[in-house]
Amino acid sequence: MSGDSILLDYGSGGMASQRLIQECFFRHFENPILARMDDAARLEMRSPLAMSTDSYTVTPLFFPGGSIGTLAVHGTVNDVAMLGARPRYMSCAFIIEEGLPMDTLERVVADMGQCAREAGILIVTGDTKVVPKGACDKLFITTTGIGELIIPDGPSGHKAHPGDAILISGSMGDHGLTIMAQREELTFDTAIRSDSAPLNHMIEALMCKLTSVHVLRDPTRGGLATTLNEIAHQSDVVIEIEEEHIPVHDAVKNTCSFLGLDPLYLANEGKCLCIVPEQEAEAALHIMRATPQGHEAVRIGTVLAAEGKTKAGQVILKTPIGGKRLLGMLEGDQLPRIC
Repeated sequence: MSGDSILLDYGSGGMASQRLIQECFFRHFENPILARMDDAARLEMRSPLAMSTDSYTVTPLFFPGGSIGTLAVHGTVNDVAMLGARPRYMSCAFIIEEGLPMDTLERVVADMGQCAREAGILIVTGDTKVVPKGACDKLFITTTGIGELIIPDGPSGHKAHPGDAILISGSMGDHGLTIMAQREELTFDTAIRSDSAPLNHMIEALMCKLTSVHVLRDPTRGGLATTLNEIAHQSDVVIEIEEEHIPVHDAVKNTCSFLGLDPLYLANEGKCLCIVPEQEAEAALHIMRATPQGHEAVRIGTVLAAEGKTKAGQVILKTPIGGKRLLGMLEGDQLPRIC
């Protein structure tokens, strides 16, 4: 189908739809469950489940380090994994603008197929709709992921306890700044790439080798600062982090300074926060650093109880000169449509 453009006929359910499904989606998503072509996928699972759903509308569709296809798989896999689950299956629904080049769609679908294989997840069901030109911006993808909990009572945003160590698996802000640079056609002395990556294998190692993991979260939209605020409110605790310990690549730090952006509020697509008991901190860092996705892992702070002037739900940033300031949630949006 190379060289064609998407026509309204491709969403009709007729012969054109069947050609699109067989020659594009099935070719890249091939697996026995999908090949049955039933109205629903029959899944074999024997433990409590984790389930997540998301939609992806990024502009541009392709960028250094990934595409809307890699985001769709990695984002789904990571959301399921953050509950301490082993991602198994996912669905994907496409809303395609009439006139989208077939080569563009195939590149996205190929990216998704490759990412799914790397993550060990099967794309087992889906849907395709074609809308008239101008009714959407090129391509929207909606996914749902399902996974099996590795342990019955896994991590959750409400399980942070005073005394816990706060770890981050790597540098902040790469994805958000990459998208902005591509959209605004900015060039930098040092290349900036999205960190889009599957975290499920690293998470499974943490879950299987540590005695306890209290919280796992991926700081996507709203970045690190917003995610920490969410956890502080869920757990009714105070979170204190050290600014100088938060990893930010020099290119991101310098560009954010020039543009007036804060990397702590920029989106990430291949990093996770891990909150563990103090006695598990070093072991957790060792596990994370042994993986490609966690080789930059560091400790950035501690969970505290509210006392004195501090209130539960606050996030406190300690500056390199010894000062402290409150780190609030994102107000508005620094960068629209980053995932």
